[in-house]
Amino acid sequence: MNLDITTYNNQQPDPFNEICDLLSLTISNELIESESKIWHAHPVWFLDGNPIVGYSKQKNGMRLMFWSGADFDEENLTIRGEKFKDASIFYNNVSEIDIVELINWLKKAREIQWDYKNIIKRKGKLERLK
Repeated sequence: MNLDITTYNNQQPDPFNEICDLLSLTISNELIESESKIWHAHPVWFLDGNPIVGYSKQKNGMRLMFWSGADFDEENLTIRGEKFKDASIFYNNVSEIDIVELINWLKKAREIQWDYKNIIKRKGKLERLK
């Protein structure tokens, strides 16, 4: 696993460090072809340079965000971005994470992608990749 992400996870207070560890392990195991790094101070996984999934500690808990999640048609990804195609879920305990559901979302994240990598070139306009 990425050492910077491990450091990020270890810096989170209980129980958020456990949530981070489970999320990073599951994401890394399912998106084995991805690149992971700390991006804008949070762990993010990329496919071909395009951000796919990441998480960050926020007021409501640990936010798991899928950059193209609004098109997954998943009722538990309820926090939708207003400007882009992202969707999120918040966790406050590791027991809230449904691994089967998470793996399903990660499969969709590979199959459904909007081109965030080139959003600046397109002056904020998103185009569908997959």
